Amino acid sequence: MVGAGIFAALAPAAAAAGSGLLIGLAVAAVVAYCNATSSARLAARYPQSGGTYIYGRERLGEFWGYTAGWSFIVGKTASCAAMALTVGLYAWPQWAHAVAVAAVVALTAVNYAGIQKSALLTRIIVACVLAVLAAVVVIIAGSGSTDLSRLEIGDDVGARGVLQAAGLLFFAFAGYARIATLGEEVRDPARTIPRAIPIALGIALVIYAVVAVAALSVLGSSGLASAPAPLADAVDAAGAPQWQQVVRAGAAVAALGSLLALILGVSRTTLAMARDHHLPHALAAVHPRFAVPHRAEVLVGIVVAILAAVVDLRGAIGFSSFAVLLYYAIANAAAWTLGRRVIPVLGLVGCLVLAFSLPLTSVLTGLAVVALGAVIYAVRRR
Repeated sequence: MVGAGIFAALAPAAAAAGSGLLIGLAVAAVVAYCNATSSARLAARYPQSGGTYIYGRERLGEFWGYTAGWSFIVGKTASCAAMALTVGLYAWPQWAHAVAVAAVVALTAVNYAGIQKSALLTRIIVACVLAVLAAVVVIIAGSGSTDLSRLEIGDDVGARGVLQAAGLLFFAFAGYARIATLGEEVRDPARTIPRAIPIALGIALVIYAVVAVAALSVLGSSGLASAPAPLADAVDAAGAPQWQQVVRAGAAVAALGSLLALILGVSRTTLAMARDHHLPHALAAVHPRFAVPHRAEVLVGIVVAILAAVVDLRGAIGFSSFAVLLYYAIANAAAWTLGRRVIPVLGLVGCLVLAFSLPLTSVLTGLAVVALGAVIYAVRRR
């Protein structure tokens, strides 16, 4: 969860919400908490690979499970492309697309080799990212350039802008789905997954809030909105330009960490849908040595590499946010059937409101792709 989102999402969120950025962060956190709670309850009941694809199918019916799986796969595939492009834009802007494709190929190979190696690499990446974020906060706090009045809520705050910012910031919270999608590869999943999800969410929220406050205190909402590299620009504004390259390197490493987990999660949901013949059944094959869905891994890697070579970064993020929010809406609807319904209802309504508050292009593209998935489902049923 603590990956490229915190390096990339603050600027567009500040552009949408203005001085209400922190309100948007709080709204995103509330919706993420509801989703995390619902996902944890469902994961304890159904500790299988596939996440909400399994939950929706078991609790709501086959079509809703399929829609959740389709939304996850197409949304997270777009997220993979966005993270790969983030690597390229930070590491080597002149060759961003080429670097993005190379990153996809390398991390697909890591995932192919098995979950244990992926987990080790993830730990290393997270440690580097946390060190960079801590350095950013310390540099800003000790710079003397901070002004807490920049955190005040001004007249530029509107409800739609705050909700749109929350939808964009939700992009940075959505990683806990990948805990649930790995249900078959976790020790004691009925106990481990419900504990891991809220702990991960709580840690991420604290980190995001501290970093957002630090960035706002030196740039203000308008400066943050116009910053091409928000945290690097914040360090520069704090009088430490020599740290910019470190922050840029940290952003590239963070994007690699996100990409690693995204490819892992998409391939496992592809595996679950292939087992049920909603996708070609050949994708359900598991490697006899590495115990991973190797065909699904390779296919996802190929598709993401193609997208990373041609798509636009912001368009990929907007489309991904819409699809992922729909995925969690179905998760909350499934959790509603388990009882204790207040949190699932809040999560369902929150997901739908944030999804339809995103930029119009993202909403229309998302609806079109989800409709395409429904058509494919109907044709296969006939």
